[in-house]
Formats: sequence, C-alpha cells, structure tokens
Amino acid sequence: MRKLLSEFRTFAFSGSLLDVAIGLAIGAAFANVVQSLVDNVILRLVAAIFGKPTFDVAIPVGHSSILVGAFLTDLLSFLLLALVVLLLVKAVKKATGKEAAGAQGNRECDFCKSFIPVDASVCMYCTRDVAPLVA
Repeated sequence: MRKLLSEFRTFAFSGSLLDVAIGLAIGAAFANVVQSLVDNVILRLVAAIFGKPTFDVAIPVGHSSILVGAFLTDLLSFLLLALVVLLLVKAVKKATGKEAAGAQGNRECDFCKSFIPVDASVCMYCTRDVAPLVA
C-alpha cells in the first residue's frame, strides 16, 4: 500500500502531469477563442453572403423532426474551426521556423530509470548520454 501511495504521489506531482493540466487549461481557452472567431466572424460572413448563418432544414418524423439544418450548421462550424486551427499552426510554423509542438511523451532512462522526454539525448537526472527515440 505504501509503494502504491508513493507511486501515486510521484505521478500526481510530476512535472509532466502539471504540463498536461496547464496544456488542457490553455487548450480550452484557445478553443473558446477559435470557436468565437468561427461563430462571431466567419459564420456572420456566411450570413452576409447567403442571408442566414444557419441552415433551416428539418425533416418531420412522426411527432418530432430531424434537424438536418442544425447538423449541417454544426458540421460547417467544425470544418471552419479546423481550417482556422490549421492556418494558425501554419502561421506559427512559418513565424518560428519549427513545428508548434515537438515530440510528445516520456520514456524511462536506461541507466537511472527516471522518466525523460522521448527526444532527449541526455538524461536530465543522471546526465548520461541516451539515444533519442525520436529524431
């Protein structure tokens, strides 16, 4: 039981878990900004061109209806959101000259058994040279 508690403490307070938590928080905020751009700017341009920012198509089925237009609006919103994210990633790559994110994940050092990034060439704990798994 102590070993499990010790492993949990090591896991819960490791830097990588904190990095994930920060990444999720920033990712959620970024998603809100991009969704706002799509909803409040791009779909408004669609409305200016076609007259409506949404598709009003419904197929009646019994006492209900299938909202095909709402699905098409959500699909268009998703595609526009993906396009905006793609363009932002390309802009970051062009501005910095490198990918927006490097290799992801950790692996165990062959010597000290500490967890290090997969693209590390030197262990940050025991300072021994290790062969990177990702070039």
